[in-house]
Amino acid sequence: MHTLLLVDDDTSLLHMLQAFLTQEGFRVLIATNGTEALSMVVEFEPALLVLDYMMPGLNGIEVLTLLRQNHAVPVLMLTARHDDADRIKGLDMGADDYLAKPFNARELVARIRAILRRTETRQALTQHLSLGRLQLFAEQTTAYWQSTPLVLTHTEYRLLEILVRQVGYVVSKDEMALYALKRSLTIFDRSIDVHIGRLRTKLDDIAGDRLSIRTVRAQGYQLLLLPT
Repeated sequence: MHTLLLVDDDTSLLHMLQAFLTQEGFRVLIATNGTEALSMVVEFEPALLVLDYMMPGLNGIEVLTLLRQNHAVPVLMLTARHDDADRIKGLDMGADDYLAKPFNARELVARIRAILRRTETRQALTQHLSLGRLQLFAEQTTAYWQSTPLVLTHTEYRLLEILVRQVGYVVSKDEMALYALKRSLTIFDRSIDVHIGRLRTKLDDIAGDRLSIRTVRAQGYQLLLLPT
């Protein structure tokens, strides 16, 4: 049974979703503010967070920023704001997906299950991948540059994995979306670009110019391992 942590200051919504998701087979914990949520992540290690964007005190983005300093737990953002810039900001800060309020509870369940499917340990893909000084461990969804760990979200790990598997070749955004997000891209969907931007920054910080993700206009992305 997967443990979910719902974080929202709307207690009536929290209890309604807790009841519904419990019926769907999840163990559901609730937090009404960001500080409580961060403590519960450490204590209970949930499989996924459903995190509201707008909350008093620490808002969703601030919680996500603090969370990503030490944790790669998947996060589904909820937002009542319909500004694309807000959604992109959430993805840019490390959210795995977002859903605008009001939403259908069954769509929420579908999104949660899709994220969990792509973040669960894949028994058939437990092999260790190596690319120069880069090491990937699929069973733990962890990556290292030499002995230094890369702090990646599950989505970022999946994108790095598909690029490593096809190093030197251009991987289309559609292929990457199906592999990492388990869905097709929609028109004007910049999800892959946002996640790649974050992944590129993390690789630059740890590997410098020795590992590069190249943008191929109108085609996709290409991972290049440069000589040291």
